[in-house]
Amino acid sequence: MSWTKRQLINQSMSSIGLAQYVYDLTAEQYQEALHLLDALVALWNANGIRLGFPLPTNPDNSDIDQDSGLPDWAIVAAYSNLAMMLAPIYGKQVPDAISKLADASYGNMVNQASLPIPERQLPQTMPRGSGTKPWRNYNNPFLNPPSDPVDAGSDGPIELD
Repeated sequence: MSWTKRQLINQSMSSIGLAQYVYDLTAEQYQEALHLLDALVALWNANGIRLGFPLPTNPDNSDIDQDSGLPDWAIVAAYSNLAMMLAPIYGKQVPDAISKLADASYGNMVNQASLPIPERQLPQTMPRGSGTKPWRNYNNPFLNPPSDPVDAGSDGPIELD
């Protein structure tokens, strides 16, 4: 199970020195941080990094206790980059460790979220060419059909009926 949006906000506030056990955050502060979290993930989504985060259609419709849906490898990137956005609002200096963590975790998240570029599949009507020897291809002058199915993500291959 992933972290809730409230847990991400609490961790980012703690990262900039506003720990929940010392400072009581008001509902308005939570709402402002929630809007920034939604905006941050929407920016990532616009850049092609889709993580499963439930983006609201309206900023007022976002639920702070909703499961974030983020994979484990994106949690640190979410709260550390949110801390980078929240620090100037509260007049806090971002610690160097949090700044480096935000950069490194964002880079790791981009690497994890990017899909490999699929190889071009040539049609099976394409001739093999003059360098192909008949004993290697069982006298088939054409390319073999693509063998790898197209994946639909974590659900598995696409099946057409």
